Amino acid sequence: MLGVLRRILYLGTRTQVFPESPEALGLKPDLPVCYVLDERHLSNLLVLDHECGQLGLPRALHPMRDEAYTSQRSFFFLSHNERGRLVPNPRVSAAPMLKAMVRAAFTDTRFDVQLVPVTILWGREPGKQESVLKALLAESWQQVSTLRHLLAMLIHGRHTMLRFNAPISLREFLSDGIDEAHAVRKLGRILRVHFRRQREMAIGPDLSHRHTQLQTLLNTPSVHKAIAAEAEARSISLVAAKKTAREFAIEIASDYSYAVVKAFALFLTWVWNKIYNGIEVHNFERVTNVAPGHGIIYVPCHRSHADYLLLSYIIFNRGLMVPHIAAGANLNLPLVGSILRRSGAFFLRRKIKGEPLYATVFQEYVHLMIERGFPMEYFIEGGRSRGGRTLAPKAGILAMTVQSFVRSHARPLVFVPVYVGYEKLMEGNSYLAELHGRPKKSESLFDLVRAARLLKQNFGKVHVNFGPPLALAEFLDAQQPDWRELPFDAQAPWLRGAVDATAMELARRINSLAVVNPVNLVAATLLSTPKHAADLRLLQKQIGHCQHLLAQTSWAGTIVRCDLPPDEVIAYVRRLDLVQCHPHPLGDMIRADEQQAALLAYFRNNILHLLALPALLACLVSHNRQLSRQRAREAIRGIYGLLRAELFLPWPTEELDAVIDLTESALAQRGLIQDGDGDSLRAPPPNSEASPQLQQLGEILRPTLERQFLTLALLQHYGSGQLTRARLEEDAHLLAQRLAMLYEFNSAEFSEKLLFANVVRNLIDGGILQVDDGGLLRFDARITLAAAQTELLLAADVRHSIHLIARAAPSPAS
Repeated sequence: MLGVLRRILYLGTRTQVFPESPEALGLKPDLPVCYVLDERHLSNLLVLDHECGQLGLPRALHPMRDEAYTSQRSFFFLSHNERGRLVPNPRVSAAPMLKAMVRAAFTDTRFDVQLVPVTILWGREPGKQESVLKALLAESWQQVSTLRHLLAMLIHGRHTMLRFNAPISLREFLSDGIDEAHAVRKLGRILRVHFRRQREMAIGPDLSHRHTQLQTLLNTPSVHKAIAAEAEARSISLVAAKKTAREFAIEIASDYSYAVVKAFALFLTWVWNKIYNGIEVHNFERVTNVAPGHGIIYVPCHRSHADYLLLSYIIFNRGLMVPHIAAGANLNLPLVGSILRRSGAFFLRRKIKGEPLYATVFQEYVHLMIERGFPMEYFIEGGRSRGGRTLAPKAGILAMTVQSFVRSHARPLVFVPVYVGYEKLMEGNSYLAELHGRPKKSESLFDLVRAARLLKQNFGKVHVNFGPPLALAEFLDAQQPDWRELPFDAQAPWLRGAVDATAMELARRINSLAVVNPVNLVAATLLSTPKHAADLRLLQKQIGHCQHLLAQTSWAGTIVRCDLPPDEVIAYVRRLDLVQCHPHPLGDMIRADEQQAALLAYFRNNILHLLALPALLACLVSHNRQLSRQRAREAIRGIYGLLRAELFLPWPTEELDAVIDLTESALAQRGLIQDGDGDSLRAPPPNSEASPQLQQLGEILRPTLERQFLTLALLQHYGSGQLTRARLEEDAHLLAQRLAMLYEFNSAEFSEKLLFANVVRNLIDGGILQVDDGGLLRFDARITLAAAQTELLLAADVRHSIHLIARAAPSPAS
């Protein structure tokens, strides 16, 4: 009879199962299995039994037999409705089968059973929704009656999700020495919490509706205090100040709608299929494993407006709750803002200085989201990277997150770093225009309509790599072991230091997740040639060198490499129209024109940090021809502090020698450096094929070294106490533009002002520069040493050009 019902049910039921492989559950074949379902519905049982058969797992409807315990079935329901009721009336008394198995385990100490909790959600299969109207009967936190469940089966039968969860060993659970009655109650409670967490992971926490949520926010003591301060500061009534606070809350808060999320996911599926050749997702199981019972903050790099849409789409398609995204107020456009808000976005003004009431309302909103367990997402870089590097993190909302957790840490909180890598950018041309000096254009509906023409273009693949979660409590323990006992003070020095340390750690983790694609490899190698042109065979060999270095150096365990043969790498990039091939009797040439080269610079910079140490060593050996290993290490250590800060390299100074040795070995394996007299490094002979290849490898890092050297040369030219920070950044930026026009080949990103600001910041953080009370930059003889260490890594003609351009700088008084 049940078989007939199952066949009838599957006429209209399609199920997505997690995990896809039964091996992932780690079941022991010699122990019996008992499945645990949350609610008593025959349809859930039939789906479970069918999918067990499909995966080759023990069937739920088959008997469970053991010497100590026998049952005619291998499942039980944790709670159920009374038979015949069409309205919800859940009973949560312990299931008789659970009691019987616990009793058997106490009677016979050899008896054990694997309890496998199974979550089944009707209307939550990701990526398959066809109508927003169907959201009316989708999974929610309301108690489900039999009638409502029947309607949900009819509407959502083809969009069902089933998740097998990790087995619980009954014998291991009873090893704590508790009595039988206590064991039954405790196990039932653990299973109920587990099912609640699974539902929360899929559809989000049970947060009351938006009006109540805003009232809770406005009634917090800190907001009350801020309202009173606002009324006093602006000489207005408390009623008017509270009205302002409420307007701020409405402006900020999301208005999450599951129906809108489903419809948006359907629309994005169509868009992605139009513009991308695929979305490759790496290591998402790291999120799935940590999601139950944890608050999650997704921290991706920021390369494009597509970042947050892609990330939410991927998370939703894999059965988890879409995060609430911190979006700039510039995106709160008519129509667009409403859709984003209902998809989970909450809005933040770019500048909140001078608005203490707004800042307090926003901070309390963040605290409410974290305390209630909503997943969140924000970009610690602040804005999109125009040059392709990971930008210096901004404390802002990250500080609010850490402060919120220190205030209330009942729920564990983890950061999940995410790397998003593109092969072609939708904003590529606008980024180039901004780097050439055009002011950033504000977003508008008209621009969104114009963007529809992008649907006809091919933007290659997108790669999204999820990193190991960073548990905030453990990280704070390392910063301040007694932080839980200390009174909360947002301005405490230890807390501010912990925020900065968290920001740097996340930036380094994001960089360590880089996905290397064919465009990155071609960009890194082709842009190192004098005119961005190379013989096809030699370019293939240079790409092979880079692939070997990425496979053999310290990054190999964290990044995702591109293992395509070099000829296929080049052919792939040609199909994206990012390079040209010119046939020639002596061998085909690969070339990038000015526009292509400018676009490729972005993708070279995506992996600049991965090749930084090999490029440094290549610079040293190629420019000096031969030097001792000790001298090479000293030179790299001398510049490593600045380079680590700019490129967010992961190794502390004490680990650097081991990394240098590994890099040296990888270069030697490719014949790019040679052993001198046993304790020295030597460049290949000048007339060998390897000699220009070593020089080209060093060229990858040349723009970064030039920026540092130009900044140091300017400081030496002006002298200590002559420049403000802003003046140094502006002069370095303008002189870099001039240098690029005189000596470079359309390298707009070289003179990016933000990069010079980073160099100056790193010099200050490293103690080489100090800012006096008058805002002037002061330094001592250490700046000469820093300049000399950088100078050692640059060719003579480059050093000469930079010195000339620095001496042409205007006087400080002009």
